Amino acid sequence: MIAMGKFFDSILDNHKVFIQKQKIFFTATAPLAAEGHVNLSPKGMDSFRVLSATRVAYMDIVGSGNETSAHILENGRTTLMFCAFDGPPNILRLYGHGYTVLPGDAEWPELAPLFELQLATRQIIVADIHKVQTSCGFSVPYYEYLGERDQAQQWAEHKGADGLELYKQEKNRVSMDGLPTAMY
Repeated sequence: MIAMGKFFDSILDNHKVFIQKQKIFFTATAPLAAEGHVNLSPKGMDSFRVLSATRVAYMDIVGSGNETSAHILENGRTTLMFCAFDGPPNILRLYGHGYTVLPGDAEWPELAPLFELQLATRQIIVADIHKVQTSCGFSVPYYEYLGERDQAQQWAEHKGADGLELYKQEKNRVSMDGLPTAMY
């Protein structure tokens, strides 16, 4: 019989190796209100770092919304998921309590050098992990990694620094449910 899921209190070395091999991960958050919208976002661009056995961070770029920041500002809850799309099947989830680090915050000088910052980098999301889960991933299909998309970088360059600031004020200040983000 095959074990379908295992839980751990921290990120083990083999978990870290698995995480570092993945080209995409997913982040999920939700507001406290029952009628609020659950958010699930794919992330890429070599933007994820394991800081310790119980702390991770990822670089977040400007997007059409800022749900993650709003949700973790309200309640801190976040789940991060990695799936094996090649090699042995595996799913790894990190359950934690997150917070947003903005340029100018005390932690920014410590965290920013860990990433190749983009023009569109708006924040770094940090999560303290209290539970790690692995599961089989038997039904996750194989996919071939072909490379990173460059549309986000092109879009940011077209907007320019001032245009990005205006865009963030227009689109990233509150969640779709009206919750404030850490940005303002």
